[in-house]
Order: sequence, then structure tokens, then C-alpha cells
Amino acid sequence: MKLTVRKLITGLLLVMIAVPASAATFDVDPSHSSITFAVKHMTVSKVKGAFGEFEASFEFDLDNPKSWSCQATIQAASVTTGNTKRDDHLRSEDFFNTSEFPTITFKSTGVTMEDEEEGVLRGELTMMGVTRAIELELELVGMVDDPWGNTRAGFSAEGDIQRKDWGLTWNNTLDSGGLVVGDKIEIELEIEGILRK
Repeated sequence: MKLTVRKLITGLLLVMIAVPASAATFDVDPSHSSITFAVKHMTVSKVKGAFGEFEASFEFDLDNPKSWSCQATIQAASVTTGNTKRDDHLRSEDFFNTSEFPTITFKSTGVTMEDEEEGVLRGELTMMGVTRAIELELELVGMVDDPWGNTRAGFSAEGDIQRKDWGLTWNNTLDSGGLVVGDKIEIELEIEGILRK
């Protein structure tokens, strides 16, 4: 995923006009953002899902990526895969145990940009009472002033985690020897934030 030169220049001009020199706070717009995941099912396909309820914000100064930071709180019970029975199972003690652990949180610990567009976001993911460090590939999608007087910034991020690292170990073994649920979880984030006034 690459920005065109024209899009990048436009974004740079906008940020110089709209954003002060110090890091500014953006509140994530959940109606234009998504937290999705995918996991292998019976070794032959992938089931995709999402978390529909979350709050997040990020500190952003285009000229100083080392100052970037973000934090998010996800309501674990908002997990949805399009199948009620499966979603209820995911909320149960076999998986997220949402009655005991109602939230999943992420707090960044650093950002390293390889160029103006792409880099690595590092942070701590807390789930099921367990906190572990993770890394996500990060892309700055761009910035824009919307028709209602707001400045918006967009990012994409993706990466993999091993669910067993957070104690999510429920599984069944197939007659062929494979597992019903894969261990690797693919994470994909599309984030749009609005500059806090």
C-alpha cells in the first residue's frame, strides 16, 4: 500500500496548515474505523471477525514520529463473526471470558518510520489479564480537512499474534491431525482520527 506523490504532498501541505508543531491529539472515529481479525478454521479456510465497540486516541506530529503514541480500549463482548452461536462461544470461558475480562487494551511504546509513509508500531496488548509486547506494520494513509471544519488523519496497521500467548488455548484435534482453530491471529486495523479541538 503506497501513497502517490501527489497525495503525500497534499497531506504535507494540509498538516502544515492545520496541525501545530507539537503533537496533537486525535480521537478515533469508530464509524470510520475498524478492528478486524482472521484465524484459520480446520486448516482449510479462514474465519474473519471484528470488534464493534472501542475507544481510542493517538498523539500525532508528522515531523516527529518518535513522539507518536496511541491507546485503545476494546469491549471484548462486541466481538462478531456473523454467526451468533460462534460469537457466544467466543464470549465464553473457552475464549475471551468477557464476564471476567470485559476489555482488551493496547498502549503503544514506540513508533519507527522507515520513510514518510511506512513503519513499525510497537506496543503492549492486554487480553485475558495477560500483557505482552506486539509489533504491527504501520502505514500513514494521509490527512485532510473535511467539509465540517475538522482535520482528519488516517492510518492502517496489520500484524500477527499467537493466541496461546494470552491463554487462548481452547481447541479440538481433527482426525487428520490438524486443529479446528489456528493459533495465529491476523490483525488488521483501519483507523481514522479527528483532531481534538
